[in-house]
Amino acid sequence: MSGDISLDFANTAEWHAGPEPVERLTTYVSAVQWAQKAGILSDDDAKSLLSRARAHPAGEAQALRRVVAFREAVYHIFSAAAHGQPPASSDLDTLNSELAEGLTHLRLVASKVPEAQPGPAVGAGSAGPPQFSWAWSGLEDDLTSFLWPVARAAAALLTSPQLAKVRECAGDPCGWLFLDRSKNATRRWCDMADCGNRAKARRYRSRQKDASAGNNTGVPA
Repeated sequence: MSGDISLDFANTAEWHAGPEPVERLTTYVSAVQWAQKAGILSDDDAKSLLSRARAHPAGEAQALRRVVAFREAVYHIFSAAAHGQPPASSDLDTLNSELAEGLTHLRLVASKVPEAQPGPAVGAGSAGPPQFSWAWSGLEDDLTSFLWPVARAAAALLTSPQLAKVRECAGDPCGWLFLDRSKNATRRWCDMADCGNRAKARRYRSRQKDASAGNNTGVPA
């Protein structure tokens, strides 16, 4: 995992920094399944959206295009940030559009009031204050509703000090985004066992090739 749900969403294409990324969100079903695994959609929400999509094939296709277009905007924004560059205005417009749509569905809800606790702080036998939390309204009704929490998470990350920890895997053309929480802030790879080892192997082959070329020209290796 990348360390943030918006980066996880951006990583739903593999080899993203190359000319031919491998798409993982190939169908609307796969997009809903991702949102379900990410904890955005409940099982009931997912079932409702898939049922609605089956009843409206044209809407399903349009929703998938919107999901992928938004994913590309999020990826390019954070990729630019990882390299110290400003985002393209069109990508930021796409994020702002989804964010504005999502925030109209964000609700503040009160949780169950805590049971009464004796003590002078709140008055003997009285209950504490109610607890509040954020919730999304209508996740089961809109075919692209699972983009709302992603847009909010992206905005939160972009406006937090954590943005300085966003990295893009140095294994070209991986393009995997992650939050660098290493002790010395020196993490370069999505996974040392994956892109890291490939880079080590390339460096080794390059050294062997240089040594071989030197031997062939009479230069000591």
